[in-house]
Amino acid sequence: MMTTFDEAADARPQRGINALDATGELLRALVAAGRPLTLRDLAFAAGMPPAKAFAHLVSLVKVGLLARDEAGFFHAGDLSRALGLIALQRLSPIRDAEAEIVALAASTSMTVAAATLGPLGPTVIRLEESARPQHVSLRVGTVMSLVNTAIGRVYAAYLSREMLASLMAQDGIRLAGAVVEGVSKALEGEYGARLGEIRARGLDTALGAPVPGIHTLAAPVFDHTGSVCLVLALIGSAGGFDSAADGALARALLAATRRLSWRFGFMETRGE
Repeated sequence: MMTTFDEAADARPQRGINALDATGELLRALVAAGRPLTLRDLAFAAGMPPAKAFAHLVSLVKVGLLARDEAGFFHAGDLSRALGLIALQRLSPIRDAEAEIVALAASTSMTVAAATLGPLGPTVIRLEESARPQHVSLRVGTVMSLVNTAIGRVYAAYLSREMLASLMAQDGIRLAGAVVEGVSKALEGEYGARLGEIRARGLDTALGAPVPGIHTLAAPVFDHTGSVCLVLALIGSAGGFDSAADGALARALLAATRRLSWRFGFMETRGE
């Protein structure tokens, strides 16, 4: 069969422009820093001499990808912001998380659930079943308790007090739901302390609950506003499930949620 010119071109290794590759290193260094940088610091972070970096930065400022303030710090320019807005408009958390969910299930041999905050509370919208047989009474559409499930508690940990109070008034109708008498009282007790631990560790566990013999690890995915847009959970039988907050499963889960958060525009606060 005859190969067309376009097919032959696609099959060959793609050659780029070396100068633009170097320019990309400067942009990546600025993104990794998460804050404006001076010429010297930006050049150092990109691993190139300041004189070489300056020439690239001049061009980046000219086209609007970067801007430079009066103090000499480089930051995102108008064109970068416009491109960022286009990317944000195209975001679909569950669609863009699909590959990560499938890969996480394959690498851990666990079931992976993804939940979003729906009108009735944290709702499972994607379930990637484990290759191992598991008796998990969870289905797409299941609404999770904010009190008695790991997925629900992770959402609760990042909700405003007002929204949490509104949602907890209906917790009794959810999977493993609880009757809550006063959010303020609940937050002052063990429940409030548990939510604080979730924020500190970045994940939560549910051991043998709400389904006996089934363990869960859950962690949040943040969007560009700093809000939780998804919660991912690893679910598996108690035997052989590493539930430690610093165990292999937790590390795999957190790596996946951090990659997704970065993809959705979330920038973690860094200490100066």
